[in-house]
Amino acid sequence: MKNVTHWIAGNPVEGSGRTSEIFNPATGEVSGQVHLASVAEVDTAVAAAVAAYPAWRDSSLVKRSQVLFRFRELMYANRDELARLISEEHGKVHSDALGEVARGLEVVEFACGIPHLLKGGFSEGVSTRVDSYSIRQPLGVVAGITPFNFPAMVPMWMYPIAIAAGNAFILKPSEKDPSASLLMASLWKQAGLPDGIFSVVQGDKVAVDRLLEHPDVRAVSFVGSTPIARYVYETGTAHGKRVQALGGAKNHMLVLPDADLDLVADAAVSAGFGSAGERCMAISVVLAVDPVGDELVDKIVSRVSALTIGPGDDPASQMGPLVTRVHRDKVVSYLDVGVAEGAKLVVDGRRTPVLGGTAAEDTPGFWLGPTVLDHVPAGSRVQQEEIFGPVLTIVRVSSYEEGVELINGGEFGNGTAVFTNDGGAARRFQNEVEVGMIGINVPIPVPMAFYSFGGWKSSLFGDTHVHGTEGVHFYTRGKVVTSRWLDPSHGGVNLGFPTNK
Repeated sequence: MKNVTHWIAGNPVEGSGRTSEIFNPATGEVSGQVHLASVAEVDTAVAAAVAAYPAWRDSSLVKRSQVLFRFRELMYANRDELARLISEEHGKVHSDALGEVARGLEVVEFACGIPHLLKGGFSEGVSTRVDSYSIRQPLGVVAGITPFNFPAMVPMWMYPIAIAAGNAFILKPSEKDPSASLLMASLWKQAGLPDGIFSVVQGDKVAVDRLLEHPDVRAVSFVGSTPIARYVYETGTAHGKRVQALGGAKNHMLVLPDADLDLVADAAVSAGFGSAGERCMAISVVLAVDPVGDELVDKIVSRVSALTIGPGDDPASQMGPLVTRVHRDKVVSYLDVGVAEGAKLVVDGRRTPVLGGTAAEDTPGFWLGPTVLDHVPAGSRVQQEEIFGPVLTIVRVSSYEEGVELINGGEFGNGTAVFTNDGGAARRFQNEVEVGMIGINVPIPVPMAFYSFGGWKSSLFGDTHVHGTEGVHFYTRGKVVTSRWLDPSHGGVNLGFPTNK
């Protein structure tokens, strides 16, 4: 039985009493316990960060980037172990977990360029013998509160940039799959990061609330459901913090009649059922413009029937279980909701066999196979609400305009996609759709690390997106300096070759 602790001031630290169970989603069995931080334990982590921050802030950009480079190499060398921990506690298959680590490493690699990313501007002679220039400086102690579905990647959206910029970072990961956070913490220490600059406080709402209220925490980044994102944003900003809070999603794929339906079917199945649909960028609604609906559904169903469902550590598995029993049951409830609203259940994931054995609903663990609901009414709950599981819904629409109206009329604006061979239609779509991240013949339009990730409407609370240049700006603040030097000055003679120090 594993015992998952906090990581404070460069060392694992057990909690003062409260714990929560960790499950193996493939079996439903308890695999360990995680300590839940008290207010005092959060305060200890913040105090360690406050003490370590000044020296790290004053370290050179070259030194910080060297630590980032070493951390990147250690993460790459340990990627299989990190993926194994993710599969054990989240349930996603090993190849999917490796993909998660790879996408997170892209942000680490982006942050390795921090000397360039923090360059300011300079204007000589704005007035007589007066120069003006801009600089960006770190905030201090910052925190990240991250979800269960990407226990490695989402934290890596935050802490590499925050730390490279000179901040001290405190991570509060999901208590459902917490082990990845400790491995990452130990690799930071091996990379030479000073103790206290990266800490992990495991926990629940107690830890979240204390980070949002603590006077020494300057900024909070959050990814999770929309109700909690709104709470984090409102609570954090009420306590004077800079907050970026990414919420939920309901991503639609608009399929125009000229699209390659084989490509569309491949994309819909891949995007809808990867990671058991537990992705904020999952395509969960296909808007099929007449007359392609029947043919497209047949192609989707044929591909779904060939998928293999099984434990994450089995190489034959293409999709694993859901993360908890409670979450699985919530997702399953939408099947009955959809049928009651008039949809047709063409693939029932409850009956999908797990690795050729018993049906998902009769197998120990938190199983639900890929599910397809067709003829879903526009405006129904299953078309509008975030299900966050392996449920793909097909809505028939009569035109491009009707499809865009459905997308723009929803609560969320995280991601969307259009499939077409018409460049003009694609350009019109990207201009008219009210969504933050758009794919054109790309089903999961997650931006590369040097761009920024974030949606519109109820998918984002705050002014900046995650990683990319907006991430650099979130973890820093700007100064403009106006200077005048009336007398020249110089140092001593040094014939040595100049080096970075």
